[in-house]
Amino acid sequence: MTGEQQETCLFCKIVRGEIPCAAVFESDDFVVFLDINPVSRGHSLVVPKVHWETLLDVSPDSGVSLVKTIQRVGSALMKATGAEGFNVVQNNFPAAGQEVAHVHWHIIPRFDGDGLKAWPQSGYADSQDMAELAGRIRAAC
Repeated sequence: MTGEQQETCLFCKIVRGEIPCAAVFESDDFVVFLDINPVSRGHSLVVPKVHWETLLDVSPDSGVSLVKTIQRVGSALMKATGAEGFNVVQNNFPAAGQEVAHVHWHIIPRFDGDGLKAWPQSGYADSQDMAELAGRIRAAC
């Protein structure tokens, strides 16, 4: 991403304090704020302060800080909302539902019987189809 694109990035503007947000937590590496279009009450976004477009761009060194942030905020969301669990969702590229080209993680509070379905399930044609695909993925790794 060019400097000009970072200047116009919605999440970069929030990180820089140019656009207000309902922040719930901030560290040296991340800012966490309420999603303006929540799936459930308390739905929050974990946004790195460094601009990375997708998970493929993220520094592996940020992993420990990311997990600590998600644990802290996930626990706090459950306490504050009475949620019985939470989902962590992360989309990469528009085809997967990424709407802002700045990597981020959704923490979505969940309640028994809330009706939220992550995605429909499907299967493979047969065990051979599954084995062949697994082989292609292994080869690409």
